[in-house]
Amino acid sequence: MIKKQVGNRIKELRLKRNISQEKCAFNANIDRSYLASVENGNRNISIVNLNKICKSFNITLTEFFDSNIFIDDIKDDETR
Repeated sequence: MIKKQVGNRIKELRLKRNISQEKCAFNANIDRSYLASVENGNRNISIVNLNKICKSFNITLTEFFDSNIFIDDIKDDETR
């Protein structure tokens, strides 16, 4: 499922930056519980909200999706 990979990628980037869910949600102007649901793969995220999170990480959407880990995860899911 793509929403699980997106959630994992958000969490990975957030933890690499030592940012709490609360701080990340505040910086992106979204609700913390929504962010938690997205990170856990329980909710889809809109491009608008994903872009807000990317901006809070100081990266572009292209950089968000341009990850060998992210691409490998999607390929693994497609072969299952």
